[in-house]
Amino acid sequence: MALLLHTSMHSLNLLEKKGEADKEKHTMNTANQGLGKGGQVQEALEKYGTCMELISMDPNFEEITVGLYLKNEVFTVWSFSQKPGTEKRLEQIRDQLVELGDMVPMLDTKNQARFPDNETYGRPLRFLLRQAVEKPYGTKHPSGRIEIKDLRSPLQLIVEPENDNDRWAYRVTAEGDYKNPAVRIRACLQGFVRYGDMERVSDSHVAFTHGGRRDGLVRLTLPYARNVTGTAEMLDAEDMRGQMTTGTLGFSQT
Repeated sequence: MALLLHTSMHSLNLLEKKGEADKEKHTMNTANQGLGKGGQVQEALEKYGTCMELISMDPNFEEITVGLYLKNEVFTVWSFSQKPGTEKRLEQIRDQLVELGDMVPMLDTKNQARFPDNETYGRPLRFLLRQAVEKPYGTKHPSGRIEIKDLRSPLQLIVEPENDNDRWAYRVTAEGDYKNPAVRIRACLQGFVRYGDMERVSDSHVAFTHGGRRDGLVRLTLPYARNVTGTAEMLDAEDMRGQMTTGTLGFSQT
């Protein structure tokens, strides 16, 4: 299996991602500026770093707001809520990040974790935090191969991890009858590049830049990767809702 990253393909991917990356950066910069200065909020920013993602209401615990912060490659789950049980809830969310996102818990902490190679991500963090907060505690990925029904064809899309010289890549194939399955495979590959922070390394493979195996993140991203247009519309709507509440970001002291 050839896993050579062609310069022209890599450059194209960078150009395609740049517009979205700029939008993401602007959104998060605006959000962190909206947090304001002074008091409890500023202390949290200094202690835990940048707010990377935010869930405005936790449906599984008192509708508190939960943020995911990043400082020195360490991710912290935090809330400004003072409601009884909040600390335990943050520990549950951290545990779900570990379970669903291939993360590693930080020793002697209840709300911090990191990725095994100390890498960081953009879009996959949104999908991961949403699952960790909004799904019931104890939710696990299904066992077996990584697969999903395609939305634009009768095909079943399959993603398989493959190791080559201690670097992992993910091969995308399809099962079923369709006039041109290669078109849907290419679309899914591009979806992983766009929403999974991955690189296309061949006509059928994508990989994380650090070369690690992150099956959990791939499972989380696959539903979005198969439907690039629908995912873009969904994320734009979420960004708009987030900008409408930037001033407070939903942080409630109670």
